[in-house]
Amino acid sequence: MADPAAPPPAAASSGPIGIGVVGIGKIAKDQHLPVITSSPDYRLFATTSKSGGYPGFPCYTDIGDMLAKEPDVRAVSLCTPPQGRYELAVAAIDAGRDVFLEKPPGATLSEVEALRVRAEARGVVLFASWHSRCAPAVQPARAWIAERTVRRVQIDWREDVRHWHPNQDWVFQPGGMGVFDPGINALSIATRILPPFHLTSAELRVPANRQTPIQADLAFVLDGGAEVVMALDWLQTGPQTWDVRVETDRGVLTLHEGGQRAEVQGSDGLGPLKRGPHVEYEGLYARFAELVRRRISDVDVSPLRQLADAFTLGRRTIVDPFDW
Repeated sequence: MADPAAPPPAAASSGPIGIGVVGIGKIAKDQHLPVITSSPDYRLFATTSKSGGYPGFPCYTDIGDMLAKEPDVRAVSLCTPPQGRYELAVAAIDAGRDVFLEKPPGATLSEVEALRVRAEARGVVLFASWHSRCAPAVQPARAWIAERTVRRVQIDWREDVRHWHPNQDWVFQPGGMGVFDPGINALSIATRILPPFHLTSAELRVPANRQTPIQADLAFVLDGGAEVVMALDWLQTGPQTWDVRVETDRGVLTLHEGGQRAEVQGSDGLGPLKRGPHVEYEGLYARFAELVRRRISDVDVSPLRQLADAFTLGRRTIVDPFDW
């Protein structure tokens, strides 16, 4: 039940949105906080973390304390791992705060749906963010593909877990999603740029001493019958690979570097692209500001649904143990 003493939902305003950030880990420090503190759309008031805050701002160890003591925090950005994020989101929603969810928006589809219903009932904004969709070449690629017939798609997402998640055991625990933690970025792009598709088969390779996959191969089919194949690998060292190759009836488009760059039949053919270390999160926070001011939510779970299908339909293969 919502707290009757909680402040009412934020009204539309053209001024900066007071925001608090929960979970001051690598992703918050590398992406969220630099964008928030440099954006005219926001004013950072406080953080919540059990392992240290952000210099110059109050840090609480409990989200309830932050919400009670920081009335200027009108929105909350949840940057914690997906396990346990539901309870944090409920606390923020019940306190009348708008909520930004780092990807994936929850540990399960049911969690996210429950949050969507709760936010709607409380009259607050809920945003399920997918940062890879804001990569500079993704929207131009979507427009290019929309004018063509897709024949085949190849997705290769291969990176080094020891580099990107050093000693972070939560990624291999239930709810951590394993190689689908980065793989869901590929799915967020695919569900944005392609016609509807669904999973037909999957193989999930799980280390003997872990709970989630370290490699996966997936096969999908577009509604029109075209094949989509996807390879995920968390053991690649050296250069990292984040590519989506789309073969159509009128040419081939390849997204490189997770959507940072597009190549059309051997040349960059989608016009000038804005690039930079924070461009994806700039796009996300611009979208969240728009949602807050318009008082509408955006809770697209299609990438998470594709992932859930992989765990439902996938064949589980035990492979060599993994240690850091």
